[in-house]
Amino acid sequence: MATAPAPAAAAGATPRPSVIQLAIKEKAALYAAYIPLFADGGVFIPTSRDYKLGDDVYVLLSLPDDPQRYPVAGKVAWVTPARAAANRTQGVGVRFPSDDKSKLLKVKIEEILGGHLASERPTQTI
Repeated sequence: MATAPAPAAAAGATPRPSVIQLAIKEKAALYAAYIPLFADGGVFIPTSRDYKLGDDVYVLLSLPDDPQRYPVAGKVAWVTPARAAANRTQGVGVRFPSDDKSKLLKVKIEEILGGHLASERPTQTI
């Protein structure tokens, strides 16, 4: 059964951020998705949905070997379009906000990755 498209936002109304669930099950996948270049951290999210720079997104992030889901109200900081050069995966880079919860999440991710952060292996990120 097809669903009707959502009605357009009222003029001047701020659209609600989209919600993205990202479950990262392995340390290698976390390494490939994590963006240490952002001061407060961030993640690459593979998606075919169209986003623009600055779009608000609400990410429910699951980390390897951790049953907790971490809610992050981030912003799209870059977009990798479909058919990007070098066969890059289509998706968006989401920058974590500058708040205490995000700082703790960044520390947790960097503890999981440990020495992998200095690796020369390519990632899905910049």
